[in-house]
Amino acid sequence: MSTILMSIKPQYVDKIFSGEKKYEYRKRLCQKKIDRIIVYSSSPIKKVVGELIIKQVLYHNKNTIWNMTNQYGGIDKIEFDQYYENLENAVAYEIEKVIIYDKPKDLMDYHIKSAPQSYVYIN
Repeated sequence: MSTILMSIKPQYVDKIFSGEKKYEYRKRLCQKKIDRIIVYSSSPIKKVVGELIIKQVLYHNKNTIWNMTNQYGGIDKIEFDQYYENLENAVAYEIEKVIIYDKPKDLMDYHIKSAPQSYVYIN
């Protein structure tokens, strides 16, 4: 199993940490099997703020993903459709457990110089 560091917008980080959002949507499936996501809260926070233990990774037709996850997706159907425009399939990381760091960390703590556009594997 692998760990990735993922950039997530602060408004979605807040929803994940509150329990309102239990699925993180992505356009592409990672090459490796993922069981942990290190959360980098993007601008204006620009800090690593916690971790997500992943229960499973769902990869299906985008309509199937919406029907399976929309209750805890943290976005509405319009946002979902805009995000997946021109794509047939969707990825949803099902969050099993959230770990919030007491003290946010810098990317350099992970030997990363700049925020990933989407994600980067962590050793």
